[in-house]
Amino acid sequence: MSRVAKAAITIPQGVEVAIGQDSINVKGALGALSLPLNPRVQVVQDGGTLTFAPADETREASALSGTVRQLVNNMVVGVSKGFERKLTLVGVGYKAAAQGTKLNLNVGFSHAVEIEMPAGVKAETPSPTEILIKGADRQRVGQVAAEVRSVRPPEPYKGKGIRYADEKVVIKETKKK
Repeated sequence: MSRVAKAAITIPQGVEVAIGQDSINVKGALGALSLPLNPRVQVVQDGGTLTFAPADETREASALSGTVRQLVNNMVVGVSKGFERKLTLVGVGYKAAAQGTKLNLNVGFSHAVEIEMPAGVKAETPSPTEILIKGADRQRVGQVAAEVRSVRPPEPYKGKGIRYADEKVVIKETKKK
């Protein structure tokens, strides 16, 4: 059995978990998330804990039980605390501004790039060179951050571009004669 699946999930105060026939729904202060359940994984709710076990002895069922456990754990953490990704703009004149559900980027193009935030994801700009992407769904927050970064990824010679706050950019040496 998967080692990840052996750890039970403790449900924090203020989070409701409903296990249906074909899906699991988690509702909390920051929103509601849903995950379709695989028939190879058994989910048992006992008071304030959730346990996961493979339905049969196959290798796939064991692996899926760990995967489903981690996805549900991400949902529980997301609706109670939330997830965030921090991006930094490096470059002269590079700036960002969040306006409602849109993020405007001035990153060296002849035009401003406008990115629409999907439902459940919010962008904030604490300073003109920082972007904070927040939401309850971990996968969606990471995907939006990757899409924002792909507008102008860091280039290897000067390091200019949009990067994650914890990203280390290796600067290449220029050509010599």
